[in-house]
Amino acid sequence: MTTESPRWFTSSYSNNGGQCIEVATNLAGSLGVVPVRDSKEPTGPVLNVAVGPFASFVAGVRADEFGAV
Repeated sequence: MTTESPRWFTSSYSNNGGQCIEVATNLAGSLGVVPVRDSKEPTGPVLNVAVGPFASFVAGVRADEFGAV
């Protein structure tokens, strides 16, 4: 069991008026998850995404597989 706390950050591309998410990749190695939360609600719920699916999602974003939103 780890007592490490998430170190939250937003993307450097997140300059869209506060409509951002934050992630904590520092827990990927120790817990095998990447916590994700709404940057506007830092005390709100956290979604823990397994490392593999998170990496696939990031690869899809980088490859522009999802198009514009």
